[in-house]
Amino acid sequence: MHENLKTHLKYYGISPWEIEVIYGFLNSRFTILQEEIQPDSEEFVSFLEIEIPLAFNDEFFKWFEYKRWENIKDVFKEMKRRRGSGNAIKIQMNFLGNPKIVFILDVGDKQLYDNAIEKIDFVLELLPYHLDPEKLPSDVIEISYRFDIESVRWRLNSAKANDKKYSFKGDSWKELT
Repeated sequence: MHENLKTHLKYYGISPWEIEVIYGFLNSRFTILQEEIQPDSEEFVSFLEIEIPLAFNDEFFKWFEYKRWENIKDVFKEMKRRRGSGNAIKIQMNFLGNPKIVFILDVGDKQLYDNAIEKIDFVLELLPYHLDPEKLPSDVIEISYRFDIESVRWRLNSAKANDKKYSFKGDSWKELT
């Protein structure tokens, strides 16, 4: 179905074992480009960005296989467990559909972090509502989600449209100036 798809892993502070395990789960579906980068934040000991060259939708999960997805979520949880509490690890997953969907996971508390990992899938049910052209700023090319520890769920965070940036506050988009 999707031959020669390339995924890009960018990271720092991730052990060779962790990268090898993630690589193993992704390798059967993607050609993998790896890039160890320099830390760009004092806030996090470890950072992992995964770029998935497909849209975030049901078809992706069927094609990728739910079991493989569950295994990746388990690795993410283990990475957090190994680092302890606090803002030790930040994971960013980019799904390159139209628009690009980005998940930013930087929760300090282990239990909430694990909860966030488990609830990524739930965003699928909200996507039709969130991507409704009537509700989105025009020409959006990217939408990001952050896990809200107050409500314990993924929330719309920001959007990019050509040369404009938006923030989601309350129940509406506000242009950032």
